[in-house]
Amino acid sequence: MIEVTEFYKSYSHNNNFAVEDCNLIVPDKSVTALLGTNGSGKTTIIKAICAFHYPSKGKITITDKNGNFHDILKEAEIAMEEIGFVPESPRLPSNMTVSDFLHFAAGTHNLFEKEAANAISRVIEDCALSEFLEKKIKTLSKGQQQRLSFAQALIHNPPNLVLDEPISGLDPAQIIQMRKLIKKLSESKAVLMSTHILQEVYSLCNNICIINKGKTVCYGKEKEIIEKTKTKNLEEAFLKLSGGFTE
Repeated sequence: MIEVTEFYKSYSHNNNFAVEDCNLIVPDKSVTALLGTNGSGKTTIIKAICAFHYPSKGKITITDKNGNFHDILKEAEIAMEEIGFVPESPRLPSNMTVSDFLHFAAGTHNLFEKEAANAISRVIEDCALSEFLEKKIKTLSKGQQQRLSFAQALIHNPPNLVLDEPISGLDPAQIIQMRKLIKKLSESKAVLMSTHILQEVYSLCNNICIINKGKTVCYGKEKEIIEKTKTKNLEEAFLKLSGGFTE
């Protein structure tokens, strides 16, 4: 589980907040969409959850594999152990082979010998990497690199998964494969997926948190959001909440 409570983030000293009063919950065994237009604050929230930076105010709590709660502000190192992060653009060492990189990723999480071998076998199967294990990463397609990015995020089998625009730039076949993978992962993990594509919300997400200009403007299931906004569908609700809809 991931919970963000009254989260504020300012990059300056004049209280000009990039995100303010953000609240959301990512339950276990589900996908929660962090939905907003470009520049709405999604990446700022994701970076704080992953402990790449700290809240100016507020609290971020995650659960570990045993269900224990941790405050990221006080225990930033827990984020690396209990969260898997997939960035929008894969950040991978281009001259390494896929196999070597997987062993490297296992080592960064202190997985060695039998434990590492089991973890590597698991992500190879889950992310369909077996056909290009000996290829250099720079020779892989974008879709293949994205699958490898998922593999490094999953190598330590974290209970929480944070995805930043994971389907951006993929072709239709790759999108279908990625959706299947995310659905499978959500059977055992709390998944937070940042997106601005409504189709991905329809296809994958159980809950939706809509962000506009750094603020949480609505949180809930699709039906609940439509009822709250008194609109006909999620498209109209999103436009209304993001300031793009006029009566």
